[in-house]
Amino acid sequence: MLSRELVKEALRRALATGADYAEVFAEHSLNKNINIISGKTDKIGDTVISGVGIRIFKGTRCVSGSASSLAPEAILGCASKVADALTGMPLVRDIVLRERLFGNIHPVRVVPGDVCNAEKIDYLRQACLAAKDYSDEISQVSGTFLEVDHKILIATSEGLFAQDRQIRTRVIVSSIASGNGENQDGAVNHGARKGMELLEEYDPKALGREASRQAVTMLHAGYIKAGTMPVAIENGFGGVIFHEACGHSLEASSVALGQSQFAGKLGEQIANAKVTAIDDGTIPNAWGSFNIDDEGTPARRNVLIENGILKNYMIDKLNGRRMGMASTGNSRRQSYQFEPTSRMTNTYIAAGEDEDRDIIASIGYGLYAKSMGGGSVNPVTGQFNFSVDEGYVIRNGEICEPVRGASLIGKGSEILMNIDMVGKNVARAQGMCGASSGSIPTDVGQPLIRVSSIVVGGR
Repeated sequence: MLSRELVKEALRRALATGADYAEVFAEHSLNKNINIISGKTDKIGDTVISGVGIRIFKGTRCVSGSASSLAPEAILGCASKVADALTGMPLVRDIVLRERLFGNIHPVRVVPGDVCNAEKIDYLRQACLAAKDYSDEISQVSGTFLEVDHKILIATSEGLFAQDRQIRTRVIVSSIASGNGENQDGAVNHGARKGMELLEEYDPKALGREASRQAVTMLHAGYIKAGTMPVAIENGFGGVIFHEACGHSLEASSVALGQSQFAGKLGEQIANAKVTAIDDGTIPNAWGSFNIDDEGTPARRNVLIENGILKNYMIDKLNGRRMGMASTGNSRRQSYQFEPTSRMTNTYIAAGEDEDRDIIASIGYGLYAKSMGGGSVNPVTGQFNFSVDEGYVIRNGEICEPVRGASLIGKGSEILMNIDMVGKNVARAQGMCGASSGSIPTDVGQPLIRVSSIVVGGR
């Protein structure tokens, strides 16, 4: 993408005024978005992202800048402007760049960019037709195909010179059911760090029917009565509650500044002994995986909580300096335009020893959250609020009628202690996580779990 000589000169210029560390992050990405509505192609969008981000550190002070061009004059000009923020003499006298090859554990069989749009549109149409045919109550269906071909180069004053290519593919099918003046929606999505071979794993008609099943089920659901009760949260996207309510509070971007409910608690019990939580960027072909993070640190498996004990945080270089700890390979950014910071990769609650049937049978009256929706959290306090997209009443240990309008309200530190049953069947689901360094792909996951007591919002 860039010559070693050009990168070396950019690093020299960035270090010219007293910085003790400099970094060049270059990117060239091709993104495609195909959307169809009711069987007709609505949009085909192709986006090219190309540019460079340059950062320097002096102690724990950070200065960054970017240029929307990979031309030498743009890169060198950006480096000089970043250096202008400091005043001093060069501290780093020589830079020797050595290329490092970290290998690739995410093979791609069919690069999406080599496949015509017609094949992708046909897949979406099959899904949408099956969704529409599911019920006369389905008023609208849509399908989306996303592909990303993300090429990066990272070089640092510490001598690193590394490159990576990250290809990701995702398909989404959504349905809207209408009746009696009301609308309810349902959706399924699957994504991976794979190419077109991802589509071979999922029957498009099955995806469409599942999206419509959710929509029709919720259209005929009643409302749950608000109150404090036990809740069983299903596997897969149910893991979003750990991601949001607890995961963000374990990122060094919050911990290093003391703005986390878990700051200063390494080695302490912060969860029920049944809870082990892991962030793993090395899972082959997983949506949130990579070979190296956006600072050039190799991805790793990071045990955050083990049998209820806080073992580690997710750390980037800058916040690692603040904390006196090494990077854990969690530095991520949406693009060169964003400054990287500590972020999750594939974060999940590990399998436990409880049987799913026993978890449901243990609840006299409560909520079964089959599918979770979005939510919000304050990482400082851990207070969260999540919607339940598809929920059912549990009565006398059995899953009964569907209910809508449910939400889960609580505090991350409390919910971790209240997870008292953990199933065996871990599943992961894909999403996009937004924070200070932009929107990035992350996996969430867990087995079926029971939260012994949580506030359920409703009517």
